[in-house]
Parts: sequence; structure tokens; C-alpha cells
Amino acid sequence: MLGALFGIIAGIFLAITHDLPQIQALETFSPSAVTRIYSADKELIAELYLEKRDPVLLKAIPHYLKTALIATEDNNFYKHSGVDLKGILRAIIKDILARKFVEGASTITQQLAKTLFLTPEKSIMRKIKEAFLSFQLERRYTKDEILELYLNQIYFGSGAYGVESAAQTFFGKPVTDLSLAECALIAAMPKAPSRYSPLINKDLAVKRRNIVLKQMANSGMITETACNESVRETIIFGKQNKKPAKAPYFVEYIKKLLEETLGSSRLYKGGLTVYTTLSFQLQKAAEHAVENGLYALETRMKKQGIIDPCPQGALIALNVQSGGILAMVGGRDFDKSPFNRAVSARRQPGSAFKPVVYAHAIERGFPQNRMILDAPVVFKGAKNGKDWQPENFSGKYKGEITLRKALAQSVNIPAIRLLEMLGPSSVAQFGYNLGIKSSLAPNLSLALGTSETTLIDLTSAYAVFPNMGKSIKPFGVMEILDREGRIIMQGKPEQKIAMSRAGAAIITNMLCGVVREGTGKKARALKRPVAGKTGTTNNYRDALFIGFSPSVAAGVWVGQDNFTTLGKRETGAKAALPIWIEFMKKALENSRCQYFDIPDDVVQVRIDALTGRLAPDDSRQAVSAIFKKGTEPKK
Repeated sequence: MLGALFGIIAGIFLAITHDLPQIQALETFSPSAVTRIYSADKELIAELYLEKRDPVLLKAIPHYLKTALIATEDNNFYKHSGVDLKGILRAIIKDILARKFVEGASTITQQLAKTLFLTPEKSIMRKIKEAFLSFQLERRYTKDEILELYLNQIYFGSGAYGVESAAQTFFGKPVTDLSLAECALIAAMPKAPSRYSPLINKDLAVKRRNIVLKQMANSGMITETACNESVRETIIFGKQNKKPAKAPYFVEYIKKLLEETLGSSRLYKGGLTVYTTLSFQLQKAAEHAVENGLYALETRMKKQGIIDPCPQGALIALNVQSGGILAMVGGRDFDKSPFNRAVSARRQPGSAFKPVVYAHAIERGFPQNRMILDAPVVFKGAKNGKDWQPENFSGKYKGEITLRKALAQSVNIPAIRLLEMLGPSSVAQFGYNLGIKSSLAPNLSLALGTSETTLIDLTSAYAVFPNMGKSIKPFGVMEILDREGRIIMQGKPEQKIAMSRAGAAIITNMLCGVVREGTGKKARALKRPVAGKTGTTNNYRDALFIGFSPSVAAGVWVGQDNFTTLGKRETGAKAALPIWIEFMKKALENSRCQYFDIPDDVVQVRIDALTGRLAPDDSRQAVSAIFKKGTEPKK
């Protein structure tokens, strides 16, 4: 008989415990924690989490908060062995009388066991498993260790998990700075987080807080005087930590990158610290510049009678030497449109592609004073087997013109002739070498920027020129630390030789000519050495300016998502360049004046802008031009 009874008991025991989780797993357990993303200048720009939790040590938690939670959740915490038998008996009686589950009678240890290992279902079997796990927890861990786990795990409502997150969420301060009244209010919430949240029902939260304070006084945890003073204390909410992400397009870019490399679980639960390349000051400048430029453009569009104009813009700024992303604006309003036009939008660059053609010509031995014919021309079978007769933007032609002047004034015909001489496939390959990743169609219209590309690719291609011919790979993450402060990832600049130092210096000099003598004249207002190129597409659908200083390369695109016009005469110089100038003013204002590097194998001479020959001392057309040694004009 006893054997049969023992067998039944053993069978029940095995049925209950065979699928219980292993308590030993807690040895390596790390609670889910917030991952924080910082700019290079240590500005917090985003927090990533599934459960907003910041684990803290027990010694950092105020004594009042610990005692308040014990008073409300488990007054016999330091006396029982995981299960409060008197409490269970009391709860059973109440449940029987009510004919449903009314009182849980779970100790702090049981609540921890349920939170860590079990489902929230209400059943006798789950309660039995909870008790078994609680006994195991009590055997393996001290009371203080259990309490620390509990205080960092419990949910307080409004997305706050753990006492530190609760303190920050409701009072905008660390848990160490909480007053007695604030501790009592937080301790009141776990019973029913949504019901007692001060953000949802302040009056009810205060009533519940006062009950907790009286429980603490009745238990001898605080004096009656302290209780009464805290009851009279007014709740003052701190600044809520629910902040929208700063630099949202950049943050989303980083999130996608880290999800691919680290996995979503580690990113959103791992408590990582991510330091990025972003300059928060330049990011703010970029956002203001884009908004100001688009507001002015929208006003002009309305004056032209364009109905419901919705101009969009993008800006990307890179460190010329490293490729680190300094600023990124992917659109006008992330909440309305999270599509990142700086990274993902493929648009025609128009004349902003011409520097790729001219840079390749320089590499192939064409000096910048070489004359090329600017005159009407028909290219036989060049457009899908049909004849193609392109035109200059102005509709006018200049005859013989130097490569330098043709680029500075963005004349179409010389660029097409030059590409024909070089070979479309060769120019396309050169574009890939510079860093352009999208497909470049090897045809003559490539010279006019008809192949779509992204702003980040085109800007990184331009960065090759001031970087002395070395291509850079844009990157956004400098360093990632785990929750213990160990480095788990470091971003490193990736460079490779894309063109010669001499060629890079010459095309940089030619693009300086765009600013001094051509379509980018407005940028002279910066009064710094800068270079760049405007871009405009057919029917004014896209407007661009890509440019650089010796240290910063920045690209600006303006257009409408539906590919409709920006309005008459809304060129790159008018719609995009002012945004670029406003941004670069901020980028350069606190730095010393830098000049572009000139390698030893080039020479700088004054030439006549019209003839390309050496300029006499009294010439009004003289410009400073760079040549590979031995190719400079002699007369």
C-alpha cells in the first residue's frame, strides 16, 4: 500500500518537474537591457529596446524602495524559503469563496520564477511548478541576490522594466536619487501597472502610494512622521525619457546595419553602447539647412502655380579621409516618410556626373587646357539605334573651349564628345572604381548623368578627389561595447587607390574652377577653398550639388518623390547649392582654413581661361591651373 502511494507521489512529482527549466541557466542570465547609440561627440541619439530596462546593483537602489516593495509584495520575504504557506492558505480561502482566482499569494521569489521561467497562465499546475522553482532559487541564491534580480526584472508599466527604468520614466532621474514618496509610488505599481501608473491615473496612483507608505509605517520600516511628510509630498514628474530619435534617418541606417551583423536579439536586448561617426552639431546643421532650403523652394513652387508641391531633400556628409558619415538627412520628415533618400533613392545625377568623365580624361592624359569643340552634333545610332542630337542647357554653343571651362560652365556637348573619345564602358568602369555601386549604362548619354545612382555613392566618389585619389567606403559605426564595456566591434576606414594623386589634384583644381568661374559661384561666399559641381535633370526633376573642402565631402539632392518638376529654372545652383552652402558654413566655421594638397609631380601655372595658353601678367581671364609635370603649357 505504501509502495503504491509512493509510486503515485513519485509519478506526480515527475509529471510536474520533468519539463521544469534549469535554475542553473541563471548563472549566465543577463536581463534584457537598453542599447544606446551615441554620436561621435557623445550625444545620445537613440535608445533601442524591446523592454526598457537598465540593470543596477542592489547597493545602488535606495533602502526605502527595497523596503517599500517588500512591504507591498512580500512582507515575509526574509523569513520564508521561497513560498509563504500562510499566504497561500489565505489566498486559497479567498479563491474558494469567490469561486475564481482572486489573490495570487506569490512571494517575490515566486514572482521572479514566473517572470523568468514560466507563462503567465493561471492554473494549479503552474502554481505548483512556480513553488518548485522558488525552492530551487532559494537554495541556490541569497535573498539579496534574488531581490536584485527581481528589482531589475519586474514591470512597472509605461514600457519600464526594472527600478532604474521606472525612476527615469516617471521622474526623469536615476533610482539613487528617489525620495521616500517617489519610492513608495514606484513600489505601488507592480500590483497593477496600468491601473496605478501616475501617467494614466495620477489620483489613483497617489492613493495607492499613500497606502504603501502606511503599510511601511505599520511594519516599522519608516516613522509616522516620515509617512505623514511623504503623504503630503506633491508628485513632480521629471522630463520623460521617451524621446524621439535624433538623426532618425541615420539611426535607422545604423539599426539595419547592426541587425544584419549582430542580430535583432543582441541589438535590442544586449545593453550595447554604440559610438557612431556622426557629428551631432553637423547633423543639426544639416537638418536646418535642408528644411530652410526646402521651405524656400516650396514657396517658389507655389508662386509658379504648382499645386500641392511636396519637395523632398537629402544631404550626406562624409569625412574625406576616413569615410565616416558626419551627417545624414534622408528626407524632410521621418515620421511622415522614413524612406532614406540619401542612401536608398536612385535618381539621375545630371551634370553632377560630369566630373567622373573629366577625371577619367585627366587620368588618360588629357590636360585641363585641352581644347574641345562645342558645336551642334548628331551622334549616329547613339540612342537605341537612332540618331541623337543633344543640346546644351543654354541652347548656345561656344566653339573651341578648354576642358576646364567646359566643366566649369557645365556645357553638355564637350562632355559627350569627351566620353565618346574615352569609351562609355571605360568611363563606367572608372565610376565603379571611384565607389559608385549602381549600374552605369555604357552609352553616350552617361556623360549627362542619365544613369541613376544614390547620393551617398556619388558623394563618396567625389571624396576621392580631395583624398588624393584614394576611394573611401562610407561607414557609420566607430565602436560597439557590450554591457560590461568590452569592445565587440570597431569600424575601420577602408581605402583603395582609385586614381593617381596627380589626377585627383587636377580634377580638384578643375572643380574649384566650377566655384570660382562657373555654375557654383554662390559657394564663393564661404571664402574657403571648396570645390564641387551642380547637377540638374530634364524638366527640373532633380537638383544636386556635390562638393567638398579638404576635409568634408557633402552631397545635396532636391526633388519630388513622384518625379514631377520642381519648377522653371530650379537648377542645382538654385535649389540645391544654397542648402550645401548653409551646411558647409557650419562645417567649416570652427576649423582652420585648409588648402587642397598638391603632390610633387604636378605644377601650378596661370593660364588664359579662353585659350588655355599661359596667361600674360595683365590678363583678366587668368586662372590658376594644375598640370602633370611636362604637360603644362610653355607659351
